[in-house]
Amino acid sequence: MKTTFALLTILASASAFAPSAKSAVETRLFDGPGKINQKIDLDSPKVATMDSVEAGGKKVYCRCWQSGTFPLCDAAHMAHNKETGDNVGPLIVSVAKEE
Repeated sequence: MKTTFALLTILASASAFAPSAKSAVETRLFDGPGKINQKIDLDSPKVATMDSVEAGGKKVYCRCWQSGTFPLCDAAHMAHNKETGDNVGPLIVSVAKEE
């Protein structure tokens, strides 16, 4: 009896570490309630943007994923914050002028 119980315990705990039925692609493209990005480059496994800021320049980047000008901010976070009670804002990057 003890052996059967021990074996069942091992099998039950091992199933917690077994791979899920979903593939990695299905997991990345999950459209559940925890997903932040609902519209930007949805077929890509990762959205990455490279940009540069010239000396004396400034750019304002979206962090809410709602911007119509993504990756740049268009202040869509204001409506998002009002609707959800969130406090997200943009990332502001500036580069000092060369002297």
